[in-house]
Amino acid sequence: MYSPAVAIDDNDLEYLSRCVELAREALDEGDEPFGSILVDHTGRVLFEDRNRVKNGDHTRHPEFAIAQWSVANLTPNGRADATVYTSGEHCPMCSAAHAWVGLGRIVYAASSEQLTRWLSEWGCRPPPVAPLPITTVAPHTDADGPAPEYADAMKALYEKKFRP
Repeated sequence: MYSPAVAIDDNDLEYLSRCVELAREALDEGDEPFGSILVDHTGRVLFEDRNRVKNGDHTRHPEFAIAQWSVANLTPNGRADATVYTSGEHCPMCSAAHAWVGLGRIVYAASSEQLTRWLSEWGCRPPPVAPLPITTVAPHTDADGPAPEYADAMKALYEKKFRP
């Protein structure tokens, strides 16, 4: 069972709200419901994206796009001072990309553990990649989540996409 987040504040919840909107947009476009934003140390949104895997390229995660964008557009200090907000906890690929490019804090609405449990409840096949926590893949990364305030919304989006 996951532990409730303790470090997520009202500002974080506002940014997570946008991530959930992006996840809903992805679902409405026939994609998997994940959305993420990159915010600088002043609170300005620098980049946002949603999942784009529906055409077969399963590396087109918004968290991976953020890592790529940040290298092209931010200094190492700018990356370290930024926060990534995301509707779902990073997969191992995205966690590794985040750590390799030196991004700062991650805040997520729903955890990989929650998604794995829900998929099991619905009789779905597990994902092809182990659902490892961010800090297992990137142990020096500051990660906060899940946000209980978004559990129902994310479960509903995932259910609409993944439940057989």
